[in-house]
Amino acid sequence: MPTFQTVATAVVFVAFATPCLAAEVGVRQIVIEAGEHGRDLVATVWYPADAGGQPTMVGDSRVFKSEPAFLDAPAARGRYPLVVLSHGSGSRVQAMGWLATALAKAGFVVAGPNHPGTTSGYSLPAETPKLWQRTQDLSRVIDKLTTDPQWRGLVDADKVGVAGFSIGGATAMEIAGARARLEAYASYCDSYTKWDCAWYARGVGYVNDAQVKVDKVDLRSIDKALFEQSNLDRRVKSAVLVDPGLARAYDEQSLKEISIPMTFINLGDADTIPVGVLANRLASLTPQGTYAAIEGSDHFSFLPECKQGAAELLKSVGEVDPICDDAGNRSRADIHAEATRLVLEALQRTLKGRS
Repeated sequence: MPTFQTVATAVVFVAFATPCLAAEVGVRQIVIEAGEHGRDLVATVWYPADAGGQPTMVGDSRVFKSEPAFLDAPAARGRYPLVVLSHGSGSRVQAMGWLATALAKAGFVVAGPNHPGTTSGYSLPAETPKLWQRTQDLSRVIDKLTTDPQWRGLVDADKVGVAGFSIGGATAMEIAGARARLEAYASYCDSYTKWDCAWYARGVGYVNDAQVKVDKVDLRSIDKALFEQSNLDRRVKSAVLVDPGLARAYDEQSLKEISIPMTFINLGDADTIPVGVLANRLASLTPQGTYAAIEGSDHFSFLPECKQGAAELLKSVGEVDPICDDAGNRSRADIHAEATRLVLEALQRTLKGRS
């Protein structure tokens, strides 16, 4: 479960930019005020749209390609299943726009927040393992889309799914009912010194796109009760988990008690998938778990397609991870096509009842 932190110095996601293409998907940005929860949320919503709205490009940056949509387009008539998204650490929900766009075209309303404290340009190691905050973020997005007069007529509140990537996959695990064990996670980081574990040990974070010094994270100092609590939201009826973080830390009994379909997807070949996200065992423990691996890919393949020259730009700002390189000879567009097919088939089957 890597954290894409150095990328923040080169990647400034622009939620909406001047377009060069059109799309059949509407998009809006919404703000969910903190209230009693203590943190405002900015979320992006993609939805099936009728003609109208301002053509725009979602998620443009110096590194990543963006996706076309229509800003504030009128929604197409009907009620649609809702899929909430949870992004990876150091990323943003706009980086999942390629998937969100495909789902909206297929008849889903798709919404995801930028999780405060773990987004590009505002990411702190101490915030990263607080999955109870991330699951609360998703529950608040569900609250908003199923009760707000602007959205409730568009969303079928009885058909809610979740899709998450990396630590977002861990977030999706938890909102589906999985519970992680703190000592198991800390022990994993005692012996594994890459990705999330390296992030906790580096002593740096990002605030306002600038690197700042922070205390190293002692995982065993985290509030154990909060870390191990149940974050189940029973409104969620299906989960898609792509390279889910904390894969070695979940309580087995909690996995056996999950009552909804769980679609696990790993990026890579059997001998290349990192142990921290390897999900075949998780799938075998959940009663309705299925598993697939996308060969010729790696963890970074789930990020958007890179622009020409992006790899060189990232190297110039000190990024050591191969953000723009995929494992095999497949293009990222081809990998995305397979991932989209797997996610879409799972959600159509579990939320729309289509085989």
